[in-house]
Amino acid sequence: MYRILMKSKLHGACVTQANLKYEGSITIDEDLMEKADVVENERVQVVNVNNGERFETYVIKGGRGSGSICLNGPAARLGTEGDIIHIISYAHVDEKEREAFKATVIILNEDNTIKQEIAP
Repeated sequence: MYRILMKSKLHGACVTQANLKYEGSITIDEDLMEKADVVENERVQVVNVNNGERFETYVIKGGRGSGSICLNGPAARLGTEGDIIHIISYAHVDEKEREAFKATVIILNEDNTIKQEIAP
């Protein structure tokens, strides 16, 4: 049996842009993607602290070191620049590996720099 567990989370990311005219997704600074072990086109859940919205989308690589967190397409209707969000990725984990499985949590400052890293 497999369980779906949180693999990683970017906690407290600040939305830097909302672009309604884009095809859809969330753009994330490539450095933050690497720290959170998230790859381009990976499905993520986004939770908006400001308005309670929760949605799923896929990741687009943003400029390395840019601090960019951009809601694109329809997701731009679910948050605005300055909103604080959590971006969560998940993994299917075999029951035998569950006990040893550890998630990565990256806590961000208001400017999307890393405040704290909780990694396995």
